[in-house]
Amino acid sequence: MERGPGQEAESRHFKRNEMDSAILADKAPIEQSAKLPNQLIALDLCASAIKMGTQNKAASGNDRHLGKIMTGQSAFTKEELVACGHGELFGEGNARLPVDNMLMLDRINHISSEGGANGKGEIIAELDIHPDLWFFDCHFPSDPVMPGCLGLDAMWQLVGFFLGWRGNPGRGRALGCGEVKFTGQILPTASKVTYNINMKRIIERKLVMGIADGSVSVDGREIYTANDLRVGLFQSTESF
Repeated sequence: MERGPGQEAESRHFKRNEMDSAILADKAPIEQSAKLPNQLIALDLCASAIKMGTQNKAASGNDRHLGKIMTGQSAFTKEELVACGHGELFGEGNARLPVDNMLMLDRINHISSEGGANGKGEIIAELDIHPDLWFFDCHFPSDPVMPGCLGLDAMWQLVGFFLGWRGNPGRGRALGCGEVKFTGQILPTASKVTYNINMKRIIERKLVMGIADGSVSVDGREIYTANDLRVGLFQSTESF
């Protein structure tokens, strides 16, 4: 079929833009292909195939850690959380939790990529409280109370875990938060701390970052809140 003036240039312009969109955008332009000339429909299909191939290639090297979300595991025991800290859950070099004294979780009761206050995912986790926890002896002598910063760190830990659970590679780093409020305390006489994380935004491109709101409750009473908790996953932290 002969092309009129400008049609060849238009086709080249479409090829460049549509290939970029197919690889980088969240949705490939295949939905609009019915409106395009027949000779361009094959280009749409090719771009979509390239996008799928790129995703599959990236995933092929991370089958170990991708398995957790692919199998739909929605709860984790203390033993599994410790395994995460040693790189045995999401794979070596990927998101880890702290271990020993800095692991502020005993279990994750529920984790989901849907639901929550914003419909973008949620996490519910718990920490059992008992008088011989390490921080009660030093914070403070004769006035034991769990440091509020540990509750805040636990919420960052959970946002990072969420990103790793979704299959994203990289090492987690807390990047900040918005407003934090403390309206209560955790004493040795308490029984259980509950963390609630509601994801607000999840970026999964070259930059991997989660943004969430969180709260800490003790024996059913909310005592801490934090807005816009931010955690990123990084292949390299040399620039920090």
